[in-house]
Amino acid sequence: MQQRVIISQDIEHDLAQAIAETEHDRVFVLTDDITQECCLPKVAVLFAKHNATIITIRHDDTNKTLATLADVWTALQRGGATRHSLLVNLGGGMVTDLGGFAAATFKRGINFINIPTTLLAMVDAAVGGKTGINFGGLKNEVGAFANARYVIVNTCFLDTLDTANLCSGYAEMLKHSLISNAQMWAEHVNFDILQPDLAELQRMVAASIAVKEHIVADDPHEHGIRKALNFGHTIGHALEEFSMQQPGGAVVSARLLQLARARTAPKNTLLHGYAVAFGLIGELYISARKAGFPTARLYQTARFIRENYGAVAFTCDDYPTLLNLMRHDKKNTSGTINFTLLHDIGDIRINQTATDEEIREALDFIREGY
Repeated sequence: MQQRVIISQDIEHDLAQAIAETEHDRVFVLTDDITQECCLPKVAVLFAKHNATIITIRHDDTNKTLATLADVWTALQRGGATRHSLLVNLGGGMVTDLGGFAAATFKRGINFINIPTTLLAMVDAAVGGKTGINFGGLKNEVGAFANARYVIVNTCFLDTLDTANLCSGYAEMLKHSLISNAQMWAEHVNFDILQPDLAELQRMVAASIAVKEHIVADDPHEHGIRKALNFGHTIGHALEEFSMQQPGGAVVSARLLQLARARTAPKNTLLHGYAVAFGLIGELYISARKAGFPTARLYQTARFIRENYGAVAFTCDDYPTLLNLMRHDKKNTSGTINFTLLHDIGDIRINQTATDEEIREALDFIREGY
């Protein structure tokens, strides 16, 4: 089943139409405690008309677990959900990932609609059919490919976000431009994400989603070109997982904490998009080293990230741990760390490898400045 993405100008009208066009005997809404407070009021009247059952889970990625998934299954079961029921996932990437997996597995699959409320979820997690939970200390270790019937994207929810979460989502947009075209990349590295024009950002979000949709349509189950969407994520996921393992998650710089304390992450934990941003720097460095990516564009992208995301705090003593985390990446084969690299913007090289020494050099580049 192919999902339909709606770039919405009227969230209540578009959601009402999507529900009407999706089979349902009962409507359930999955949200987290912060989204329930900040975003649910924008659509609460419509859900009340459908006598929807609200299921609320705790926010942040540390709760994207098997235990939380079981709580959602239990709530669906107790609420009388059948194979003909509908689950609406209202929230950020944690909610759409976990809610999509819950819907894909409950009664062997029920319909679901994603309404992403963070920039990261709009351009990444809610689109493309990937669902899942974290397991064994690893990101998205267990999951399934399952498409939402509709993904409804409206930037009206972004006025509830702090700056850190806006920046987090914007990193995925920057990734999309790097794997797409130089015009989009130039627009992204010149946009003021710290004081964004939300109307302009909605146009850019639509273009970014189109990049992902095109790639996913060509390769829905990640056998080939869809691996391009993992650019920046091999190193990025390792940094993110590493931050979760530290006491208090203390792996971010003072600059990030000064910028904004994100309400949707544990104290000092590296937000996903920040990890991806630093991963982009490292994997652009490897791209320049091994695939001929232009160094001028490497440094321009790195400067943009440094100015807007600060720096990530780790030392060379942490390299063995980070390399071990990279070896657990789902893209790997036979223990070899797999990368997507770029020869230039939009010129993609999938299924590439790098030596441990080359990866250490990339980590040096991230850590020591550029």
